[in-house]
Amino acid sequence: MPIVYEQHEALRKKVRDFAEKEIAPLASELDEKEIFSVDLSNKMGELGLFGITLPDKYGGAGLDTLSYIIAVEELARVDSSQAGIVASHNSLGIGPIFDFGTEDQKDKYLPQLTTGKKLWAFGLTEPTAGSDSQGTKTRAVLENGDWVINGKKMFISNASTPISAGITVQAVTGENNGRKELSTILVERETDGFTVERILSKMMWRAIDTAKLSFENCRVPEANLLGKRGMGSKIMLNILDGGRLSIAAMGLGLAQGAFEAALEYARKREQFGRPISKFQSIGFKLADMDVKIELARNTLYKACWLKDQGKPYGREAAIAKLYCSEIAKEVADESLQIHGGYGLIKGTPIERFYRDQRLLQIGEGTSEILRLVISRKLGI
Repeated sequence: MPIVYEQHEALRKKVRDFAEKEIAPLASELDEKEIFSVDLSNKMGELGLFGITLPDKYGGAGLDTLSYIIAVEELARVDSSQAGIVASHNSLGIGPIFDFGTEDQKDKYLPQLTTGKKLWAFGLTEPTAGSDSQGTKTRAVLENGDWVINGKKMFISNASTPISAGITVQAVTGENNGRKELSTILVERETDGFTVERILSKMMWRAIDTAKLSFENCRVPEANLLGKRGMGSKIMLNILDGGRLSIAAMGLGLAQGAFEAALEYARKREQFGRPISKFQSIGFKLADMDVKIELARNTLYKACWLKDQGKPYGREAAIAKLYCSEIAKEVADESLQIHGGYGLIKGTPIERFYRDQRLLQIGEGTSEILRLVISRKLGI
């Protein structure tokens, strides 16, 4: 079973203090104005949150998976946008390069991606291909020593910020026995033919960059192939398992933040001559929230422990992501109910939590897809 050591709690305190001091005062304004904060990303890099599990030789902190997940959890307790930046960059940006890159690729890209001054994105989703990764239409053709890429990507995090350095793209590179051959290719931000457009007016995660991308005869060297040709699906599925842990951490952290907001409000708000926390209907809501959060934390931490032990963890990651995202929805909803009319006012933390949780049942595998993944693990 997972054990939370003193070093984990020390990290939790450090990230919590940072989130409350540096992020909380800005969260509402950044959300309202849809601002991606370069300054906060730089500071999170200085704190060691980018490349947190990477070895020191690449500029990483060399910590375990649980440490990373606790860091994301604590950021999400205050603001999902900043947590999303860290989660997307670590799991989807850095992860594929570290896990499948050549030494030359690692040496070239990773040191700059652990500083908070450069971000890397992950290009899987397309306008017509989301949960169905085999539906990828973006194509890459090998021509005179270059990959020539054409296609589009959609809903890509960290792709159009002022500090975005590039993206790992899944593309069709041929056919094998009548099936698409999918491969992953590294594309730097300034490559000719690669254009980005930020998506605005989102309901949630308004301070994290989300973009749609276009590749028009975009040429990159053959050496930019990540992993072996035809390994695209394997790489993507491997990375998604790890990514699910970080999205689960966001659900857990958001639920914790929403619960604490409800508890504080219930203790202060008076009706009929006493705090509403003294009414059984409110007390039971808070008790149910506490139970769900405790179970979610244990479920997620177990999956992290399995990964750190080198054991299979795909099933547990799917369960953790599904459960944490679902309880984030339930806890945020009950917290808003406890806040009553005050919870509906724009700019309040609970109003933002309520909106932010909605992506969690969609990103990194919808709740429906995760149930499919879990059912397949059961052999059905």
